[in-house]
Amino acid sequence: MFDWAGDHVEPGVSITAERNRDDISIGGLCILACVGNEAKVIGGSAAGSRGVVTGKHGGVEHIMVDFTSSVLDKLVIGDRIQIRAFGQGLQLKHFPDVHIMNVDPGLFRKMGISVQERMLTVPVTHVIPASCMGSGIGSRHSYSGDYDIQVSDGEIVQKYGLQSLRLGDVIAIKDADCRYGRAIRSGAISLGIISHASCLRGGHGPGVTVVMTTAEKRIIPKIERNANISRYLGIGRERTARRMPKRR
Repeated sequence: MFDWAGDHVEPGVSITAERNRDDISIGGLCILACVGNEAKVIGGSAAGSRGVVTGKHGGVEHIMVDFTSSVLDKLVIGDRIQIRAFGQGLQLKHFPDVHIMNVDPGLFRKMGISVQERMLTVPVTHVIPASCMGSGIGSRHSYSGDYDIQVSDGEIVQKYGLQSLRLGDVIAIKDADCRYGRAIRSGAISLGIISHASCLRGGHGPGVTVVMTTAEKRIIPKIERNANISRYLGIGRERTARRMPKRR
């Protein structure tokens, strides 16, 4: 991620509502779409093709969608893509103090989450402190946009292994309360998905789409290298790996 020659690089296809409409249409798309939702091309040479939502990006108000290479070759600027928005409002019956957002229930079930002694154990690739977070703090809510990990301090990057972050990684942010906006709160924890690549500008870096948050001690992050939505959804690099012939 840090070797890419680009700024806030977004994977796959970036979409937003038409800019000549009012903010309601843009807000509707960016709030209601969830990671793991199905995306369908409804116009152009790739009409009928399907992809999957992989993340959100605030400011530019983009939704990122993964398609196969063959579909990408057919897409052109202006093609219309429709999201089957599903997932906002998801609740855990026995964990009412854990807020779920921005994630399709189908993906949520694939994330390897388990219950142990009234705690949720969630596989993640990294655990970082809220002090690392930058752009996105103070937002009105966490149901759209993203939350950037600051990477301007080389010592902090090395300390928390941020140089190994990958697009699609599921990560945990300690002392981050994203229930009503994004704030620092001791004992809180938020989980999210790396949705866009890094940036050298102060206050910015890899973007996180928040999918779980709680102010209580209800979530235990468990380090697993393969906690990545590409594996859960069979997309991106995982799709390529599955198609590679096995060595004899």
